[in-house]
Amino acid sequence: MVIIMRNIFDYKIKELQVELVENGYKKFNGRQIYEWLYKKRVFNFDEMSNLSKKLREYLSLNYDFSDLKVSSHQVSADGTEKFLFELEDGNLIETVLMRHNYGNSVCVTTQLGCNIGCTFCASGLQKKKRDLEAYEIVLQVLKIATITKERVSHVVVMGIGEPFDNYDNTMKFIDIINNPYGLEIGARHITVSTSGIVPKIKQFSEEAKQVNLAISLHASNDNVRSSIMKINNTYPIREVIGSAREYVEKTNRRITFEYILLAGVNDEIAHADELSDLLRGLNCYVNLIRYNPVKEFLYVGTHEEKAKRFHERLLRRGITSTLRKEKGGDIDAACGQLRSKKINE
Repeated sequence: MVIIMRNIFDYKIKELQVELVENGYKKFNGRQIYEWLYKKRVFNFDEMSNLSKKLREYLSLNYDFSDLKVSSHQVSADGTEKFLFELEDGNLIETVLMRHNYGNSVCVTTQLGCNIGCTFCASGLQKKKRDLEAYEIVLQVLKIATITKERVSHVVVMGIGEPFDNYDNTMKFIDIINNPYGLEIGARHITVSTSGIVPKIKQFSEEAKQVNLAISLHASNDNVRSSIMKINNTYPIREVIGSAREYVEKTNRRITFEYILLAGVNDEIAHADELSDLLRGLNCYVNLIRYNPVKEFLYVGTHEEKAKRFHERLLRRGITSTLRKEKGGDIDAACGQLRSKKINE
């Protein structure tokens, strides 16, 4: 008989505790195992010395450890690090470590490829092959923390893929890294980004999580948004904003709108005025991002001075906004540049 072993990193602590109790062990053993995995970074059941020999044997027979193989590792001049990880099935994913004055942030990938089809984003050049399992997302954070020997204090779910198209695994991932016996990353230090899947935004508003929500808007009207984001044909901009208002009302949390500035497409003062009218009265802020070039696309990033004028216009019209400083552009690790490729490809 072939025993199918489940990856130990795929378990929320309550799931693990239930399974242990069902097999004759104690609930507190789940906490002990979590601490060995996430606090002490011990990835061998035989080395978990405060567990009984019988339990260690049970664990070895029923659970396995997966690892991510580092296929390549690049370091930017600004300290940003990009990891190309190889999964057990040979597929490749990219994960980025960003260093800030408030701590280290990891940008994780949730899918192999992406079907959202934004016309400016390198991630969509590879069509979706499959969703990542929760443990494959968890291991991205754990592997980087282990390699760098530095604490990861923040996580952004903004890498390759649409997190809300892999909703269950994304939510499980958040529960695992947030657990106090695990990586203990505070919910308010976790941000999930979506391109605007309205039903999932509504579902997320019912989760009672203190996790931050960001919506990739990138336009102030349907004509522009549909031309650069095909998802707008399914969920028009007014529906997206409507779901955002519902989210804020239910959670009492501020929402972020990501807005990539594309020269000659969405960066005129008229667009800033239209955007501020669209968002007026909503507890939100706009994260403006100058476009990071992708060689396959003809888009050009908005000139710095024009981007500043757009930013200032939003502020004058009462919309809280920031103009993001690029990180990792020299190693194709900036927003919209992830694609899971070898360095020499």
